[in-house]
Amino acid sequence: MMAKIIDGRKIAKEINESLKTKVEDFINKYRITPKLAVVIVGGDPASLFYVKMISKSCERTSIDFEKHSLPSKTTEEELLKLIDNLNKNKKVSGIIVQVPLPEHINQERIQEAVNPSKDVDCFNPINMGRLALGKPEFLPCTPYAVYELMKRENIVVEGKHTVIVGRSNIVGRPMALILLQKKQHSNATLTVCHSRTNDLSYFTRQADILIAAVGRPEIIKRDMVKEGVVIIDVGTNEVEGKLVGDVAYEEVLDKSSVITPVPGGIGPITNVMLMQNTLKAAEKLVVSE
Repeated sequence: MMAKIIDGRKIAKEINESLKTKVEDFINKYRITPKLAVVIVGGDPASLFYVKMISKSCERTSIDFEKHSLPSKTTEEELLKLIDNLNKNKKVSGIIVQVPLPEHINQERIQEAVNPSKDVDCFNPINMGRLALGKPEFLPCTPYAVYELMKRENIVVEGKHTVIVGRSNIVGRPMALILLQKKQHSNATLTVCHSRTNDLSYFTRQADILIAAVGRPEIIKRDMVKEGVVIIDVGTNEVEGKLVGDVAYEEVLDKSSVITPVPGGIGPITNVMLMQNTLKAAEKLVVSE
């Protein structure tokens, strides 16, 4: 079987072009430029790289980018004060506080402090609650990217057995909530597996659609999937200086009907979804005024 390899970069470029037009129309109509404020505490290399990618995405879509770099010794109260100022700033459409945060800062308290209407990464518990109720304000960016990819590639979810490997608040858990929604391109029949799942392969072999988001390099092997499976690999792991996914790509390539590579699959689409959320936040801010 020859798998269809999905080009995430191509999809991201298509969405970018459409989104840039929407942003420019918004600017012309309201004389306001959507702005994304990103807060980073400390110098975590992965976080710095990610913020750099966000900056480039903003530039490509005509969204203003504002970075707040704070030293690792920043106190929780100082960070909360900055977030409060950004919440009140009408020129700021969306806010991201980059994680991980230093150990002395309570991450949950920080995420709760971000105004839900500006929480474009969907980490505030209020936004997660809305998602659980099927009435989301925003969709978390990585699951949103998976959802958008499956929609654009006409991957039918309804009536299929979807297995998600991973239950993090960033990907696995919200991914399950999105696919359970009563709407087109959702209505999935779901199994969620995690680190405490006994006999993981028993479940993955049943998957019509397999979404791997556990953060363990090439944990999904050839004998763990069935013929014709659709594989969405969300994992990003560095092994010997190169990026690999959670799926042993070369092993499963000829067994899958559709597969996303790492790099070049979900990753490029994720930042575009962040831009999409930022424009949506800007639109809501204008309406609320």
